[in-house]
Order: sequence, then structure tokens, then C-alpha cells
Amino acid sequence: MRRILALLFGLALASAFAQVRPQSIIVNPVPPNDLQVKVWVDKDPGKTGDPVYNFGENIEISVQVTQDAYVYLFGVRSTGEIDGILPNAYDQNNFLRAGEVRTYPSNAQYTFTVSPPAGQDRVLAVASRTPLDVSDIINIQTGQAKIRGADNLARSLSIVVRPIPSSDWVTDEAYYIAGNYTPPPPPPPATGTLSVGANISGANVLLNGRSVGNTPINLTLNPGTYTLEVRRSGYTPYRISATVQPGQTTQVYAQLQPLAPPPPPTGTLVVNSNVRGAEVLLNGRRVGFTPLTLTLNVGNYNLLVRRGGYSSFSTSFYLAPGSTAQINANLRN
Repeated sequence: MRRILALLFGLALASAFAQVRPQSIIVNPVPPNDLQVKVWVDKDPGKTGDPVYNFGENIEISVQVTQDAYVYLFGVRSTGEIDGILPNAYDQNNFLRAGEVRTYPSNAQYTFTVSPPAGQDRVLAVASRTPLDVSDIINIQTGQAKIRGADNLARSLSIVVRPIPSSDWVTDEAYYIAGNYTPPPPPPPATGTLSVGANISGANVLLNGRSVGNTPINLTLNPGTYTLEVRRSGYTPYRISATVQPGQTTQVYAQLQPLAPPPPPTGTLVVNSNVRGAEVLLNGRRVGFTPLTLTLNVGNYNLLVRRGGYSSFSTSFYLAPGSTAQINANLRN
């Protein structure tokens, strides 16, 4: 009867876990130069990353040694469960020759199938020149472990290999990813972007009163609310409060308005006459009757004061900025 041995190999995104590897379970502090062991899976023979397997998908595990050795394979789940892969009830022969590559399952009596729950799992390979007694770790007939957790496995294996010289044993690990796993969302970015543009290129940008450059400009800032000001000579300053969110871009477009030209300088004209109600003409245009006070732009003027039955009074004058020109017209009968 064909039997299925289920293995779990965790987590969903290979790119994430290719960079985050847990500490090796057990490592020979003084590994031998001539004896090496390599373990890998069928989707990643070059061991370049963490291959992804869907739940229910079969997986094959391969191992190779550089010298004659006994090989022991353990599946280590992210949940802490331990599986005995080799030797097992259907593969008792775990002795490999130098350079030999052996793939498991090695016969049609059983398969290794990826099953839930999701989590990053691995296979630990231990190669020894002499046989090891792992009966206190794994029930070879059932594949079930008598311990739980990678730390306990490390302690148990340390006891097993303690009597063996360090030149006679070595280890290797391979990592796997099972599907249907949603990793936690990454932490939000610590900064955001403030993008400032304006209808006038090269306008100066001030952030909280400090000049940070000219438009257009992109600023990487810590989250928060900032006082933003955009200035350009000859234009009305643009001011606004801008809030920067982590991982987002806040866009501000400053529409700068040209400043109104300053009013021309002015002075004051005061016209009196000895005859009240005389007509006053300025540069030929009637502007009122005496007595008269006018605010005028700076410049040269011709003044005429007249009244019927009287001789006219005329004069020319220059009105200076901020000055008052006072003219008294004497009209004769």
C-alpha cells in the first residue's frame, strides 16, 4: 500500500525570506575539510533562494556527500514540529558513497507532500562517517519525532555527535516556502514627500521659515505639518500649511500673483482767490471753484483762475512729491 508522508514548508514570499534566515540548528565548530554534505529541493537545486510550493504539491529532497557517510535528514517546521525524513520506514539505507547524489522519495511507496500550516520550514542534513543513534529523537518507523522545537533538536543532536570526533561529521540546511501565506504588512515608511511647484520657475521655497531650495522641488520629510512659503521678487508671497503623511507624496502648486505697481507720488494744491467761487482750470481742464484743495500727481501744471467781470489769474508751477503748493489768485474788477 502506498503511503504519503506529509511535510510542511513555510511562508509565502521567497524574496522576503531569502534575506531572513534563522540561525542554523547545529553546526560543527571545526568542520572537516574533506567531508561535506549538501541538501536541496527539486525546485532549487542551486540553492539560490527559497522555492515556493503550494499546499498539496509533492516535493523531492536531494542530498550529496563528498566522502562515504551516513546521512540523516530532519524536517523542521516553523511550528516547532520535527519530521524524520531519512532513514524512514521505506528507506532504511542511509549510507551514501562519496560523490553519490540520492533523491527522496527514492521509490513509489511514499511521497513528501507540502501541507498546511504555512511557515518557513527547513530540512537539516547530518552526515557522519559512523552511524548515529537517533532513536531518542525520531521513531524511524513512523517518522514522528520524540522532541519538539529546533532548540531541542540541536541539543539532542549535540548529545548524539558528542562522542564523534569533529572531523567525522558535518551539517547543511535547505529552506522551503509553502503557499497560501500572507506575510504581515511592512511597517509604514518613516518619511513622506512634499512636492512643491509654482507658476514661476525658480521661486524660493521656505519651510518653517528656512529656505530649502527653489521651485520645482521634492523634499523628503518626517511626517507632520509644515508652514510652507513660496517667494519671488515682484510677486505676492504664497503661504500655506502642508501636511506630510508617511509613505505618501503631498503636492503643492503655488500660484504667484504679480504685485500691483506702487501708486505715483502725489502732492497737494491749495487754490484761494480774493473773489470766492472763481473757476479753477488746471492744464486747461476745469477742476473746481475757489477755495479749492486738490491731491495731484507730481509734475508741472498750468493754473488759470477766472470769474466773470474780473481779470483772469494764471501761473505755472511744479508740484513736488509730498509737498503742498498754495496759490492765492488776485482777480481784478
